[in-house]
Amino acid sequence: MPVAVVTGAGSGLGRAFAVGLGRAGYDVALLGRTAATLEETAALVGSSLVLPTDVTSADEVGGAFAAVRDEWGRVDVLVNNAGRFGPSGLVDEIAVEEWRATVEVNLTGMFLCARSAFALMRTQSPGGGRIVNNGSISAHAPRPGSAPYTSTKHAVTGLTKSLLLDGRPFGIRCTQVDIGNAATEMTAAMPAGAPQADGSVRPEQTFDPRHVADAVVRIAQLPLDVDVPFLVMTAAGMPWLGRG
Repeated sequence: MPVAVVTGAGSGLGRAFAVGLGRAGYDVALLGRTAATLEETAALVGSSLVLPTDVTSADEVGGAFAAVRDEWGRVDVLVNNAGRFGPSGLVDEIAVEEWRATVEVNLTGMFLCARSAFALMRTQSPGGGRIVNNGSISAHAPRPGSAPYTSTKHAVTGLTKSLLLDGRPFGIRCTQVDIGNAATEMTAAMPAGAPQADGSVRPEQTFDPRHVADAVVRIAQLPLDVDVPFLVMTAAGMPWLGRG
């Protein structure tokens, strides 16, 4: 069976990705901060490995990928999903420690997981694999008062492009999935109203995260002679370009 690693697998999109990959026949390693929620996901997945992991810790990430290697011998897919919204406010209102915490999860965490997956993918036999980075519509256009989150998601685009280039000789492909308003715990307030670029607060549409999971599974199943650098999927009608 092919092997997938999903970060932030205890809830929301991470759980949807893990369940989708499990149903598609993957062994799935579940990484996240809370063992109890990972166990809940594992009950839905099938063949899985629960690995409580702080993605901001190089030692914990390295240990998790070593456990996957020891259990299944390889990694075919990494879904780099763990992230947080971070603080909201004008730039001068944001505490430096909150900025750093957001960068640590959304960017450093993705780098550490990609780093460990890359190392396995380029040395395993047969070699290669896919890394899927969870970006955001905020990698294209910000929400008001979202400098930390938006900055990290723009940085994820740079990481994705670097992985695409550096992975090319080793059959390592990378995709960034930019999602707008999948219905998860993180977007639960959107239908009630979200701040808009014009200063108003208006309801926003959401959509079933299963559709994103289906798309990620399809990308994961493609042969490695196919690249899908970027995919954008949004709730129909949500504010995006210009956030208007």
